[in-house]
Amino acid sequence: MNNTIILYKKLVDENPNFKAKGKTTFYTSSNGYMFSFVNKANEIGIRLSKEDTKIFGENYTIQPFISHGAKMRDYVLIPEEALNYNWNFITNMLQKSFEYVNSLPEK
Repeated sequence: MNNTIILYKKLVDENPNFKAKGKTTFYTSSNGYMFSFVNKANEIGIRLSKEDTKIFGENYTIQPFISHGAKMRDYVLIPEEALNYNWNFITNMLQKSFEYVNSLPEK
């Protein structure tokens, strides 16, 4: 298991509201929506509301999250520096992501 997946699982395991899913592609989902996952390039992306994307952008340069060659709408790429130096902020953003998808109409 590579370092990104280890960090991702640790990030998810810290929140009792959801669990990591998947056997080859690790992800979280709720209310019928995925809200975070690790892509084939071993990058972590989370889905955020416009308001939370703005908050994220106040702390980090917002970069698109790409999966299978497509830009994932509402997702931001989590930079390695955030995982290494701003863990609490990222765990908070993951909780915000969970809250966001639960505010959407159920699929």
